[in-house]
Amino acid sequence: MTTPSTAASTRGFTFVVLAALCWGTSGLSGSIVARHSDLGPLDIAWHRMAIGAVALLVPWAVTRRRAGPLPPVGRGTAARLALVGAGLACYQLAYFAAVATAGVSIATLVALGLAPLLIAVGATLLGSGRPDAPTVVALVVALVGLVLLVGVSAGTGTGTAVLLGALLAVGSALGYAVVTLAGGGVPAGVPVTLVGFAGGALLLTPVALVAGLRLTADPVALGVLLYLGIVPSALAYALFFTGLRSVPGAVAAIVTLLEPLTATALATLLLGERLAPLALVGGLLVLAAVAGLYLRRLRQPVPAAGA
Repeated sequence: MTTPSTAASTRGFTFVVLAALCWGTSGLSGSIVARHSDLGPLDIAWHRMAIGAVALLVPWAVTRRRAGPLPPVGRGTAARLALVGAGLACYQLAYFAAVATAGVSIATLVALGLAPLLIAVGATLLGSGRPDAPTVVALVVALVGLVLLVGVSAGTGTGTAVLLGALLAVGSALGYAVVTLAGGGVPAGVPVTLVGFAGGALLLTPVALVAGLRLTADPVALGVLLYLGIVPSALAYALFFTGLRSVPGAVAAIVTLLEPLTATALATLLLGERLAPLALVGGLLVLAAVAGLYLRRLRQPVPAAGA
């Protein structure tokens, strides 16, 4: 017999899976936009942030009256929100630049495989000052996988592009880690995702204008840009945070590994990208390190209330 809590957990797990699958289409979407227009990584990142902000603002404004009052925003919370916006802007810009330079597979496996480990290390350093042994082991395994993934791919004739793309992807992972670590301390009730996307769009706007913001009238590019701003951005984040209400964070972190796997599969099927077998092993090592780290945390006992 299905209990309400079981049904909620199953529904939440489904939401997290759908969010990860949506996120996995981001790199492919950026590549399609670039092929059908002259938009560069900065233009694509700005469009995603701006469209995502509008898509998040509309439902928030509609439901605002029924929600309770916003909690007070002190200097600490304001600083965290500023970091979320800056991190999102850097994350998006570096990611799409990595996709344009090294391809969807390399960019996504490096950025989204490394990001959870950076988050784990950052959280440990902010909490106790020294990573524990399993975290160090996971980081070493991930770095070995990263070296295999990038090193083997760089030896296929496009070494400079792969290395530059990998560095950009590492920058993207750092931006994502900042978003996660900074956003975790924001009080409940504050629309973190909305503020982050709006703040990121505002930060990217002057940079894009100075660089020469490009728009497009191509119907395919416009349609994919709308999809990029609504589905892998506003909708996916809404699904993810709704799912987290009934799914443990450790489980959600493992499920989101579907994102780089989805991106790599789509790049292979639709863009013709191919990873060398040893490079694929490297990518799997990165993902295995993250999964092992979070599985260990999942087995740890939950502290009693008030502890």
